Amino acid sequence: MAVSACVALVACACGPEKTKADTEGQPSQSSPSMRGDETSAMPSASARTEQPSVEPTGDRSAPRTQAGAIQRYEQYLHALGREDIDTVCEVAGPGAKKAQDEGLGPCTSTFAVVFQMISPTQKKALQTATVDPQRIIVSTPDKIDIPVEAIRASVTFSEDELGNSTLEYLKNDWYITG
Repeated sequence: MAVSACVALVACACGPEKTKADTEGQPSQSSPSMRGDETSAMPSASARTEQPSVEPTGDRSAPRTQAGAIQRYEQYLHALGREDIDTVCEVAGPGAKKAQDEGLGPCTSTFAVVFQMISPTQKKALQTATVDPQRIIVSTPDKIDIPVEAIRASVTFSEDELGNSTLEYLKNDWYITG
């Protein structure tokens, strides 16, 4: 339960200011391919080199589709498993700002604690986790809820361990907002 609470709160601690600054100088983490298993299994540095970094995110928007949201969330799960703080905080940016405003520290320090709460077996499972598109909930074209039951991994995660996530399409990409 503690991991879920921290993940949920931290998914609210890397503010949009950081996200905007990070995404303006770097391409979107999403690639045109909707196959999350290929793009998200790569380390974040490799994923960043797939697209030219000179183009701002606004000129190269991520797909505003269910598949785009799923790919983005899988990228977050894989980064969580690799302890890739930059990618985790970039994807969780707007939601993480809420937690920071409620008294938690910045995303980078808060997720450092979360990483310690996830077992090595769970981290390994997160690195290859996928999302079952049949189990997501589309609230609006810009808002998708991903319940923990939609996560497919070599270990089963409970709501207490990982929690449910809401992704919203903001600034030409999908971000965890809750």
